[in-house]
Amino acid sequence: MTNDQRYWSAKKDELVSAIKKLGFPSELGEQIARQLGSPKAMDRMLGYLYNVQPDTPELIVDEMLAICSDIDVWREKKEAEAANARYNEILNYGLGTEED
Repeated sequence: MTNDQRYWSAKKDELVSAIKKLGFPSELGEQIARQLGSPKAMDRMLGYLYNVQPDTPELIVDEMLAICSDIDVWREKKEAEAANARYNEILNYGLGTEED
């Protein structure tokens, strides 16, 4: 197991434990961790769980969906920035097919 895998596993375990402490089944924590997918996203969820202490599973799932949505928006922004940078490069330097 790599360090990244160990870190992901530790965050997943912490998330499952926090959800169990709120009185929800560990399966909910497992699914939330799987959907979030990254330790950074799990940290955001943990912050929510520790500070808000939601009392229904719907609130937990709603926050998970909000975090996933934020991640999707960030990815789309980064893709658009990369495409824009490439477009600007083409405008400034051409396609590179012309001979000088």
